[in-house]
Amino acid sequence: MIQLGNIFKQYTGALRDLKLVYVLNNWLNANRLRHNKSLYKRYGIKRSIFSPIGSKDIPRHPEDIPWIDQPDALERVEARAGFKSFSNSWQQKIIQFIEEGYLILENFYDIRQVTQLNDEVEQLMSSGKLGENFTGRKIMNAHQLSDVIDNHFRQPDLLRLMSFLLGKEVLPFQTINFIRGSEQRAHSDSIHMTTEPQGYLAATWLALEKCHEGNGALFYYPKSHRLPFVSCEDYNAGHTAWMLGKKSYPNYEDFIAQLIQQHQLEKKVFHANAGDVLIWHSNLLHGGGAITKEGTSRKSMVAHYYTQEVVCYHELTQRPALIDV
Repeated sequence: MIQLGNIFKQYTGALRDLKLVYVLNNWLNANRLRHNKSLYKRYGIKRSIFSPIGSKDIPRHPEDIPWIDQPDALERVEARAGFKSFSNSWQQKIIQFIEEGYLILENFYDIRQVTQLNDEVEQLMSSGKLGENFTGRKIMNAHQLSDVIDNHFRQPDLLRLMSFLLGKEVLPFQTINFIRGSEQRAHSDSIHMTTEPQGYLAATWLALEKCHEGNGALFYYPKSHRLPFVSCEDYNAGHTAWMLGKKSYPNYEDFIAQLIQQHQLEKKVFHANAGDVLIWHSNLLHGGGAITKEGTSRKSMVAHYYTQEVVCYHELTQRPALIDV
């Protein structure tokens, strides 16, 4: 299996904005896109599975909305199959997720498990098998190189909880490890990893050490998941038929900042302890605070999950997601 993405891990030049490069990568990974043929037909997407794809190419199906996003979700939650199988504490967290777009599982992993994960990432990096990509912050898909990390990625209780939240069985898709805080401006995952129908994706964020203001703690905006999904059609992305817009992401971040101000959203900071897990809705606005204490780390692991029988693609870079099925 060949992936140009492996070649581009550290590359920041003009070819990263050329759509043809991604089309070539799609052809080289045809086996990871074949499942889209039937899905494109189901959702009326008249594109080749190898072509660039964005929200502009997809007829929307508003009738297929995750149950948690429907107006009567709170009234229906207790009657949903499986709800009573969760502890009382988790039932309250599910209700919070519906209302605010996130939930927190305190001390979900113990210190032994956290240490094991940190040691595994450190060993993979010191051996040269793993490293930060072109962003200088993100360590992509470490689970593909480690059974230890993959086992945490596929933790049964997390999968069961997220499958309940989204109403369909979730599929583990991607992991991102961080050694330092991301310092990323407010954004939602839906611009990076988009599903059709919308909303069938969720993420977990695991603190692998204590987080505080000095090391760039994660922040989020409760209830922002209720805002309309933002696509490249909603702001000046600058995409053309052949190229991605050079200022697409900064322009997106500016657009989100305007939405936060317009809706007077309340910012919360997650001062997590090692082992805490935050689960958020794909449309929840969140980011990483500034690192104000020089040299501090903020080790963490993000995992993304989407559900079966939906199209998954990257709205920002106009690429179908490469999925191992």
